[in-house]
Amino acid sequence: MATWNSRGLRGSILEELVNYTNEKYLDQGLALIQKIPTPITPVRFDKETRHITLAYFEKRSTVDYIGAVQGIPVCFDAKECAVDSFPLQNIHAHQVSFMDQFEKQGGVSFFLLYFTERQICYYLRFREMMTFWKRMEAGGLKHFKFQELDQRFYVPSAGGVTLHYLKTLERDLEERRKEEKMGETSGQGD
Repeated sequence: MATWNSRGLRGSILEELVNYTNEKYLDQGLALIQKIPTPITPVRFDKETRHITLAYFEKRSTVDYIGAVQGIPVCFDAKECAVDSFPLQNIHAHQVSFMDQFEKQGGVSFFLLYFTERQICYYLRFREMMTFWKRMEAGGLKHFKFQELDQRFYVPSAGGVTLHYLKTLERDLEERRKEEKMGETSGQGD
């Protein structure tokens, strides 16, 4: 059982940037994105400061953020990586299942990966992640490399925010529309 002061809840540069970005999006009327807290059970308190010093997770969380962007339901998880390869063990099967179900309900699922050494944030589309996941399940690499990522999905700084992930979400939606059109045109001759 993990405790709240374990690796999972360290201070996160990415989380701070995403929270700031989400506040800006809300102020500008662009999106309503909420951070999903992970329920904990406090075990030990510091009586002087009245702070929790030890706690246990009550259950596994699904994703870090959920909300709507201009009527489109979105959910995503934010992860940091110190090196140029991202271990798929940092993504859990229950998260993959939740995101898959979310997509089947018409939502958009993705990951924001922050490569700390490069100071680059990447918008990892759910279906792109699934390519790496299926490769792992087939006995292949249990990670993917920075060099394998599609450069069109680096998250830019723009519009007064450091991580303007709505720009890359827009690109993702454009790609989805193209794929739908291609599927429609290839199905017309049947």
